[in-house]
Amino acid sequence: MIMKLRYPAVPLALWGLLGLCVLPELVLQGADLGLWGSLQWRSLAYGWFGFWPGLLHDWRPNYPEQPWAMFLTYGFLHGGLVHLVVNMITLVSMGRAVIDRAGQGRFLLIYAVSLLGGALGFGLLTNTTIPMVGASGALFGLVGAVIAWAVLDRWHESMTLWPVARAVLWLIALNVILWWATGGQLAWQTHLGGFVAGAAMGFVVDG
Repeated sequence: MIMKLRYPAVPLALWGLLGLCVLPELVLQGADLGLWGSLQWRSLAYGWFGFWPGLLHDWRPNYPEQPWAMFLTYGFLHGGLVHLVVNMITLVSMGRAVIDRAGQGRFLLIYAVSLLGGALGFGLLTNTTIPMVGASGALFGLVGAVIAWAVLDRWHESMTLWPVARAVLWLIALNVILWWATGGQLAWQTHLGGFVAGAAMGFVVDG
């Protein structure tokens, strides 16, 4: 008798976000390799849809809505295949955990608010003039929601919160290590903003 391995189906909400993140990077990768378009496509994409802190001040936007639109559009661009793959693996793993707890609608709500929170954190705390791209703000928001639920569950069961605190300390250490490994190029402000927004939403939507 042949045993067939069964893998859980990927929820539709996750498929949608995966497509919105993967497709732009595949198009830009093809342009980078000269398969289509122009070698300028990546810089144009970052210029039009990345998060530029200067647009919150006196920089001139490429289109009138850019200073507002960039709070969302930055999250669907990535800095290359490695950046994309790491984020998409995290999206699938953390996304499943959030959907299992809150359902697909609330998952999308947490993701969107975390995406905005990540942009807000970057805009408020950074002093750089380079653009920020990537889904990590939203992904840290998913982590924040899961941690918020762990706090609620352990509180209701009168259990110690030390395992939750330890997880938060591990996340802080991970960001410090990545910041050092990338020569200070890690957008930790985005991670912090997304985490705080996601944790807040975790408390709000639970139940």
